[in-house]
Amino acid sequence: MSETLIRIGTTYIPVSNVELSCEWYVSKLGAECSYVDTDKAILNFANQSIFLVRSMNNQSSNFIDCYGIEHFSITFEVDGLSALETIHKNFRDKGIRVGEVENRGHAGRNFVFYDLDGNKFDVWSELSPAFKVKYGEGK
Repeated sequence: MSETLIRIGTTYIPVSNVELSCEWYVSKLGAECSYVDTDKAILNFANQSIFLVRSMNNQSSNFIDCYGIEHFSITFEVDGLSALETIHKNFRDKGIRVGEVENRGHAGRNFVFYDLDGNKFDVWSELSPAFKVKYGEGK
């Protein structure tokens, strides 16, 4: 038995209206909602459990770095540039607020998108090597 952290099991995202946000994540991102009440929703997507938690107004998971730049706290991965470009177009077509596809000076390309509460997320065109090995993706 290995005495190390194995994976991130759950991510918590602050939202102002749980039911409305849950519907958005299901319809826009294809999440599966396994539980919802007025205070929280449990979503399953991107190989993870995501909890939407009712928070005070104007809360988000974003943070400001030491240079004053707002950052996302989650990066989703897709399998290649073609997949990234397709998802970018699909998100735009669904009315999701998205940034442009960017070259950030490392392997692959990225873009950001926002949920109803302004939570900022990143999408990267490169699957992690460990994920590819474990799940046989990206062959």
